[in-house]
Amino acid sequence: MSELSHYGPWAVIAGGSEGVGAEFARQVAAAGINLVLLARKPGPLEETAGTCRDAGVEARTLAVDLTGPDAFGQVCEVTADLEVGVLIYNAGANTCSEHFLDGPLGEFQRVLDLNIGTMLAMVQHFGRPMRDRRRGGILMVGSMAGYLGSERHTVYGGVKAFGRIFAESLWLELREYDVHVLELVLGVTRTPAMERVGLNFDVPGLRVAEPADVAREGLEQLPHGPVYVAGGNAEDVVRRNHPDRAKVVLGTHQFMQKLLGERGSR
Repeated sequence: MSELSHYGPWAVIAGGSEGVGAEFARQVAAAGINLVLLARKPGPLEETAGTCRDAGVEARTLAVDLTGPDAFGQVCEVTADLEVGVLIYNAGANTCSEHFLDGPLGEFQRVLDLNIGTMLAMVQHFGRPMRDRRRGGILMVGSMAGYLGSERHTVYGGVKAFGRIFAESLWLELREYDVHVLELVLGVTRTPAMERVGLNFDVPGLRVAEPADVAREGLEQLPHGPVYVAGGNAEDVVRRNHPDRAKVVLGTHQFMQKLLGERGSR
């Protein structure tokens, strides 16, 4: 990953404490890039930062809830004296997995804030100097959930669809400035977050990716945007784009019930 050095001396990784985010941090550190790691949990955050420092780079941390009203201001403050050449926005979890009519609207707003509001603010803030310098890399982590409707992903699937279109559009805007833009689309990945929600990784036919592998794919594909589907899931994404939306949505819904250990259909 030594080719990352041409982007600049510092990288900011949102959601950089565990899973795919921690793997991004380790691999970017191995390329000699200094890091600012952002995440909610200070323990895992400091552990990952320590690993990166052991690789010989500087690593700053900020334990912050990126849905908070002052989160963006804190990020700006901790990076004010740095030349940030790489932004990796990996903080895009589904924080409210409820049926839309049953879940609190405020909790769905947090999904919007995390996946859209804070992401847009950070991309604009760090992207403008990249454009001025005519170099930089912006990698946003997306999800296959953004390719079709899914129960309990009513809002999350929508924001992930937005993220993909945003990445494609930003890629067009920044091509002439040599600022690379990529949305890295993830399928089922063996992360602590997915383990906590109780995903059944043993469903027959399920393709499960490892965090280190998808992080490596993302960094390798960053110059080749706007979108890359990680973990060997490209053919599945093609199927999800089939014009018979009822067939695609219902078929995937049945598979998701097996994945989540549910039975029956609604």
